[in-house]
Amino acid sequence: MLLATGLFGQTRPLIVISVDGLDHRYLRDADKLGLKIPTLRKLMREGEFVGGLIGAVPTVTWPSHTTLITGVAPREHGILGNRRPVRETGDYYWMADMLKVKTLWHATRKAGLKSAAITWPVTVGADIDFNLPEYFRSRDGGSMDYISVFERATPGLVEKIEKFDPSFRQRWVDDRTRKVAAVYLLKAEKPDLILLHFVDLDAVAHEAGPFEKEANHTLEVTDGYIAEILKAAPKDAVVAVVGDHGFERVDRDLNLAVFAKGMEVSMLGGLLTTRDKGVASKLRASGKLGREVGMEEVRKFVPGADVVAAFEAKRNEGFAMKPGMDMYVPPYEKGNHGWWPGLADYRAGMVLWGARVKRGKTPAVAMESVAQRFAQILGVKLER
Repeated sequence: MLLATGLFGQTRPLIVISVDGLDHRYLRDADKLGLKIPTLRKLMREGEFVGGLIGAVPTVTWPSHTTLITGVAPREHGILGNRRPVRETGDYYWMADMLKVKTLWHATRKAGLKSAAITWPVTVGADIDFNLPEYFRSRDGGSMDYISVFERATPGLVEKIEKFDPSFRQRWVDDRTRKVAAVYLLKAEKPDLILLHFVDLDAVAHEAGPFEKEANHTLEVTDGYIAEILKAAPKDAVVAVVGDHGFERVDRDLNLAVFAKGMEVSMLGGLLTTRDKGVASKLRASGKLGREVGMEEVRKFVPGADVVAAFEAKRNEGFAMKPGMDMYVPPYEKGNHGWWPGLADYRAGMVLWGARVKRGKTPAVAMESVAQRFAQILGVKLER
């Protein structure tokens, strides 16, 4: 369990900084990677350094962010991917009314406190006092077009931020402008809860691969943004820096159109699965797959899963479906996530720092446990 530091009724401002794609190895292996992240090192040294967050299926951005603030898995909160199923238009889960459960911002409002969100997923139309929702018509890496965010923001908020810092207005909302918005909110509006979503690390890690020089540099820039936020934060605040999923380098993909031709197989949370015992035997004997995941573990993350065998890909390999091509094909991206939560060392990072947070290291925990911890810090009750 996480160290218990908060009690109901002892309200502390909470600043949740999600660094999209922050695999826990960036923090754990900072020395090995040669990372220049003095702010994050300070938080790890002076705060509570968690040994990773074990994700919920699927381990992708929008479901994971929603799990962080609801305390339940995607099958319960209803955000089942970044995009909705094709039968439901295939568009993103933009709207807050798509949520099936209450969130941390609902609990904050019910307690008479104020909340803010900066490009946090599934927040269009949310009951958030100061809201710059994640919404875009076009993107450039981790950046979202300014006009789309402006149109969906809390009325008057963008104009106030522009007056505070004219550099906020530019073509794209990127991590720098997200930082500007956070500093404005802390200095001018003083919300009790801020949900801030930094996106640039994830975008670069997809393109160049995680833990590579490009991704490492991006995290170093992000570290500087976090330092500016800490300077603006109230003295009694708690800062939580979290990742939403781990990240893996992908060297090649196993082409299921060739490898599994004629076999009854399907994908489940990043695993290759089958309901056919004969096919299961062939998959085991192929030598082309990674760990076979036991059924107890499968049903821990996906209760009621109707399969007889499930397999991870080999490390640094993915699965693809490209008819008429070779057994192995180049990956679509050099880095990716969405893997099975039980994959060894595949975890999101987390560190807590600030008022009455006890210093020390704690073991890895399930991502579903984080929302209750946040509620304790805020002194609010998270409804189920």
